[in-house]
Amino acid sequence: MGKGPWEEENPGVPRPTSPLFDATLLDEGDRRNVVDAYRYWTREAIVKDIDTRRHSLHIAIENFEHDANIGTVVRTANAFAVDTVHIVGRRRWNRRGAMVTDRYQHLMHHENVDDLLAWAIDNGLTIVAIDNTPGSVPLETAELPKSCLLLFGQEGPGVTEAARAGALMTCSIAQFGSTRSINAGVAAGIAMHAWIRQHADLSRAW
Repeated sequence: MGKGPWEEENPGVPRPTSPLFDATLLDEGDRRNVVDAYRYWTREAIVKDIDTRRHSLHIAIENFEHDANIGTVVRTANAFAVDTVHIVGRRRWNRRGAMVTDRYQHLMHHENVDDLLAWAIDNGLTIVAIDNTPGSVPLETAELPKSCLLLFGQEGPGVTEAARAGALMTCSIAQFGSTRSINAGVAAGIAMHAWIRQHADLSRAW
């Protein structure tokens, strides 16, 4: 994965002198988990460039019992250029599943659901909870707000009652098999992509 030193990968091509590029990566190669468009760039330059293309979508996940799915959620949020991932509850989370994408993704911590709801209101975001509960709106037919915060609960208990109460609506994901629920990390990816299909400029995708 990745590329070797610049001179080996690009024989005869002048070495870049732009401040976008990291001298060490040019010398030693770039094996990071980044698209080729960002190969050899500094981390700061990558984040700055993504910031010009981030969507008005925010993601929040409750973390009161140390949920192992948060890393997957962060990695997917990075892939979709989500504005910010909000961790609600415990500050610490298992970063292994993020595959180092948390270095390029804005993260914010909230002590509890009330703090998250207040922040969302102050920043003009409409909250949509994702959970398979009675009375939920099918995600497949829902019109998601453009300035949106998708809120996910933990594996098992799902979205807390306080979170559902603060949401405009709760959306469910259609299921057809025997399992009671979809893995929280998978559900987050499905919901994010539903928002992308409705609001993203697909011509800007890699």
